[in-house]
Amino acid sequence: MRQFALELSPPPEPSLENFVPGANAELLARLREFRSGAFPDVILYVWGGTGSGKTHLLRAAGREHTADDVERLDEAAQIALFNTINEAREAGGRVLAAGNAPPAQLPLREDLKSRLAWGLVYEVKPLTDEERARYLRGEAERRGMRVPAEVIGYLLTHVRRDLPTLTAILDRLDRVSLEQKRQITLPLVRELLNFPE
Repeated sequence: MRQFALELSPPPEPSLENFVPGANAELLARLREFRSGAFPDVILYVWGGTGSGKTHLLRAAGREHTADDVERLDEAAQIALFNTINEAREAGGRVLAAGNAPPAQLPLREDLKSRLAWGLVYEVKPLTDEERARYLRGEAERRGMRVPAEVIGYLLTHVRRDLPTLTAILDRLDRVSLEQKRQITLPLVRELLNFPE
């Protein structure tokens, strides 16, 4: 008889407190200022690659006047963001935005690129492998999972290393190990990922 795992430990909502900071301590300080209303500039622009945590940070810090994935904005949305930044400047407001590249390298209108560069611009720095391993250990502990160090090392050398991918793999490992009543081992991980031994 197969046992089915229940969702007993849902992932926590994005917050500045549960973001793995790595080399991003200064960015987190600016986002805390932004969230509290103490941020001194009109715009805070955050950029980084896929899986770097930009969306997590925007959801944690921004309530209104937040634009994510600005590189995907169509012409009308670009004009709207341009106007929002100008209105915030005149009214003493703030805008939080994120994209996949620094403002000058975005495929956007020139006037919008210049507005995005008005304030502070931060790259979300990638985590080191040790920071990723620490995250995996902490997340496994939060879920009540026992994940051997060799499994964590294997994951960091055989799959994409961004936190959303690693978290999704932990989710699958948790579910499969409970359903199959198996300990988390390298053979289980290889089987789950369809990697040959």
